[in-house]
Amino acid sequence: MLRIHFTASDVAGVRMAARPDVLWETILSFHRLRDRRGPVVYGEWRSQTRPRLNGETRLLAALVPSRGYFPDFLTPPEGLQGLDEGLQAVRATPGGRLHAELALLGADRVGGRSVPHSLRALADGGAEPFGRLLGALRGYHRAAIEPYWPQVRARVEADRAVRGRALLDGGADELLASLPPMFRWNAPVLEADYPVARDLRLDGRGLLLQPSYFCRGTPVVLRDPTLPPVLVYPTTHCEAPTVHAPGGSSLAKLVGNTRSAVLHAIGDGGTTSELARRAGVSLASASQHAGVLREAGLVATLRHGNAVLHTLTPLGAALLGGGRRVAGAVSATAPAERLYARNGPVTS
Repeated sequence: MLRIHFTASDVAGVRMAARPDVLWETILSFHRLRDRRGPVVYGEWRSQTRPRLNGETRLLAALVPSRGYFPDFLTPPEGLQGLDEGLQAVRATPGGRLHAELALLGADRVGGRSVPHSLRALADGGAEPFGRLLGALRGYHRAAIEPYWPQVRARVEADRAVRGRALLDGGADELLASLPPMFRWNAPVLEADYPVARDLRLDGRGLLLQPSYFCRGTPVVLRDPTLPPVLVYPTTHCEAPTVHAPGGSSLAKLVGNTRSAVLHAIGDGGTTSELARRAGVSLASASQHAGVLREAGLVATLRHGNAVLHTLTPLGAALLGGGRRVAGAVSATAPAERLYARNGPVTS
């Protein structure tokens, strides 16, 4: 079990990540690529992604084993800002920290196997090994994450909408209580299903909540307790990741004032009842139009308790904005859970 201990200032300091973290999604998806779990959600993504890989997995497999610890320096806070910023932060990892985390990676290997030569060279801090690592991360991201980024972003934003409503309804206590079923908020401790016994004391630093598309089964926290606390947890999945491009028969169904009004009514998110009220249509009509918008890749839908919450995808927001590029979104014109805890060998 994971137990996160809050002080009063920590509860006040709980915050939601503003967007998906590109490096968390990249690293966690590498676990999804190698397991066979979640075939409904990740099966098609795996079959589409594997043929696009060109050797990037060799170095990543040494650095991110299929079980046990992987280094904290791979997921710096700058990953929230984008891939370039995240990789720059990875490259700027201090030598002492780099060496310590890679040594810890070697110590965590089953049977005491030695660290591969590629990682020993990386621990020495040379420019060439780091260049290979950054190239592998960038190449893997291009193949496995970039084509699906609009849907990753939509699912994370839908989760943010659910948590935001909980925060508005009942404050930080309600927000923590609204987290997925593997969590239990018994103030001042947040408990979660976890492969090993772990206590994380926030000590007034607050906590960043980071929903993740490719996290599955159990949450993830950094192993180093001195780093800024972040809790990565799985979003709720309603469909498999697909590539939505403008055009096609589904998108053509959008022609018409009523459906356009429903799309506008979604705004920053709303239940079906709220859409009906905002657009001035019946509940059945709002539900039907929201379904068409979802099929067109313009809306993401997430069930929260007895309510269904709809949010715009980046494509839907871009359509409302006259086709302007949405900040942080990637054009979808190109063709998944942390299996093991950061500090233990047991899978979720």
